[in-house]
Amino acid sequence: MNEVLSQDEIDQLLTAISSGDSEVDDFKPVSSAHKIKIYDFKRPSKFSKEQLRTISNMHETFARNTTTSLSAQLRSLVHVHVASVDELTYEEFIRSIPTPTTLAVINMDPLPGNAVLEIDPTISFCMIDRLFGGRGAIAGNKNRDLTDIEQEVMEGVIVRILANLREAWTQVIDLRPRFQTIETNPQFASIVPPNEMVVLITLETKVGEEEGMMNFCIPYQTIDPIISKLSSQFWYSSVRKSSTTQYLSTIKGQINDVDMDIVADFGSINLPIRDVLALRVGDVVRLSNIKVGDPLSLSVGDRKKFFCQPGVVGKKMAVQITGKIEDVDAEEFEELSVEGDGTYE
Repeated sequence: MNEVLSQDEIDQLLTAISSGDSEVDDFKPVSSAHKIKIYDFKRPSKFSKEQLRTISNMHETFARNTTTSLSAQLRSLVHVHVASVDELTYEEFIRSIPTPTTLAVINMDPLPGNAVLEIDPTISFCMIDRLFGGRGAIAGNKNRDLTDIEQEVMEGVIVRILANLREAWTQVIDLRPRFQTIETNPQFASIVPPNEMVVLITLETKVGEEEGMMNFCIPYQTIDPIISKLSSQFWYSSVRKSSTTQYLSTIKGQINDVDMDIVADFGSINLPIRDVLALRVGDVVRLSNIKVGDPLSLSVGDRKKFFCQPGVVGKKMAVQITGKIEDVDAEEFEELSVEGDGTYE
């Protein structure tokens, strides 16, 4: 312990310095050769800066996807972005959020334990008003518990948000988050002991003209099984690997469902506008650049791909493909809707 000097001792020191018997430097504290780092055993640090940075990158993707999905669901302009990623105790998190609030308990399967998604009452009531057909304006007292109907509505919003969470974590683990329950009093959401360290992702959220926060709280014991994967090296290597497999198959699947116009080119002819206006049903137009029996070209979109012959299938006009105009990869036209033997309607 440090001793407090009496007034007599202070006077003696000042007298010794003024008489020249002692120098001021003699009373300077001796600096320690080793720097002392203060460590709080009640609040141990369990996440490195690199791990927090990786978690932030993951949830930037989550924020972008949530912006898109909520804008479509609420039919309003929504903006979500990561404001901060912090490490604190669960008790500090619980004390920092209002009461009542919208607090969803989330099962983080296959990871152990649960997480918590807290949505500011301002944002909750704005979303509810939009889904009920309003303009998103908050009327009445927002410092109240949600009714049973309002909880059901918010459950639908939270389930959609969790789908975005699964996609954001796909580079690290095949996360299958499941909604469990909604609490309005934070004291009833005791998912871990008060002194347990958690990572808190704070998301600034704007719905229309209303602004608020969404907080995603994940205990350390939940992330611990994958803590080694929360590194920049693992994250970026996973992104590059998935870009050649997962993204390729996703894009290919979307392209397969695209409708394309297929047009058979029967030739062309230049006519004056007066002749075009004089055409009547039954008139015959002689094409100058194609002969009877010559194959027609079949265009897919704006590219000529196949040779074909005109004909009839039943009572419908059709063309039959006879060959390729240019070499096409087998995967480029993997599935074609055909009528009969290579015949397109």
